[in-house]
Amino acid sequence: MATGSLFDDSEPTAPSALLTARPGAPLAERRRPRTLDEYAGQQHLIGPEGVLRRYLQAGRLPSLILWGPPGVGKTTLAHLLANELKQPFAALSAVNAGVKDVRDVIERAKKQRGTVLFIDEIHRFSKSQQDALLGAVEQGIVTLIGATTENPSFEVIPAVLSRAQVYVLESLSKDILTGIVDKALAEDEILRQKKVRMQDYHALLTISGGDARKLLNLLEIVVESARPDPQTGEIIITDEVVQQLAQQHLARYDKGGEMHYDVISAFIKSIRGSDPNAALYYLAVMLEGGEDPKFIARRLLILASEDVGMANPNALMLAQSCFQAVTVIGMPEGDIILGQTVVYLATSPKSNASYKAIRTARALVRQQGVQPVPIPLRNAPTKLMKELGYGDEYQYSHDYAGNFAAQEFMPAALSGHRFYDPGHNPQEAKIQERLQQWWGAKYGY
Repeated sequence: MATGSLFDDSEPTAPSALLTARPGAPLAERRRPRTLDEYAGQQHLIGPEGVLRRYLQAGRLPSLILWGPPGVGKTTLAHLLANELKQPFAALSAVNAGVKDVRDVIERAKKQRGTVLFIDEIHRFSKSQQDALLGAVEQGIVTLIGATTENPSFEVIPAVLSRAQVYVLESLSKDILTGIVDKALAEDEILRQKKVRMQDYHALLTISGGDARKLLNLLEIVVESARPDPQTGEIIITDEVVQQLAQQHLARYDKGGEMHYDVISAFIKSIRGSDPNAALYYLAVMLEGGEDPKFIARRLLILASEDVGMANPNALMLAQSCFQAVTVIGMPEGDIILGQTVVYLATSPKSNASYKAIRTARALVRQQGVQPVPIPLRNAPTKLMKELGYGDEYQYSHDYAGNFAAQEFMPAALSGHRFYDPGHNPQEAKIQERLQQWWGAKYGY
């Protein structure tokens, strides 16, 4: 039976037992919070007014998807939520669990109704594995808590999403991370026996990339490896000492850690900045590190619309073809298709005009609400609506010269309001010229 790393048996267990660190466990395990009051961060969820806190006060817990970067406490939070309600707890890791493992846990959970089933890295579950969960979640046999570092909209099937609430866990702030370090030095049964003085925090925080688990384990490595001052016996932690002892962390690509986010950021910015050489380098780094090629292809799809946009509308079609091809072909040959698409996007003219247009339009709707649709544009499926004039005076564009008839499409309160400003490139220069011919001064094109 494939299980999570915190225990050896997937039989539903009292979660409090799973929060106890085994002898000789790494510092991150020893410092795992035992209660919600010890939990660092995510106050928007578990603070006095947090939505998860309100669920606990009501004595119930819905199925949840916890979405956030590595090391912000998704696994720990799942344990603590179950512990607060004294519900049986079982866990699977999507890395090595199959459909049979899911069904086995569900069968056991039928004997302990209300079991919380935690699935780490649920985005790695296939559709069939996720389908196996549906009946048990719907019938209340298990309360599902899934943890993911990837956008659930892409990685979790709609049927599961419709049965679970998605909550976003935020990156931990500098103050929270330094507090975690200070408390570990003051309270950990091993570290508090040593004379440790924190002179610098910057390197510890930078190398761990906001991942509290990595932060604590790196702290332990540094404390155990650093040489005490010969006169005072004090271990002084400086940025220089941390960097010397942690070079291996800086040199490797970790697809599940901070380098994952740094490299994909550099990759996107290189394409946006029209540098195909840098973009290909970062693509190679990700592929050599074992990154999921579909994750890369999805990001290219977004970039094709956000950053190339109307300057080269074919970019979106090529990116879509890339995603489909990579999905069908997989690796290793998928790198050829990814490479071609990266070069095409990086060397395309760029425009974010359509991206800015929809963002501006949505912001206005949120601010002002929905304005009435003009009467000529309204549908008239009933006699009453026809009597009220719905659809009257609408001019069918194809009945006019050039397939265009000047009429009001905007709600009255927004007449003449412009969302789309064409970018400065040959393709959108032609678009602007057409808009000027059609609309004259109405939208200021």
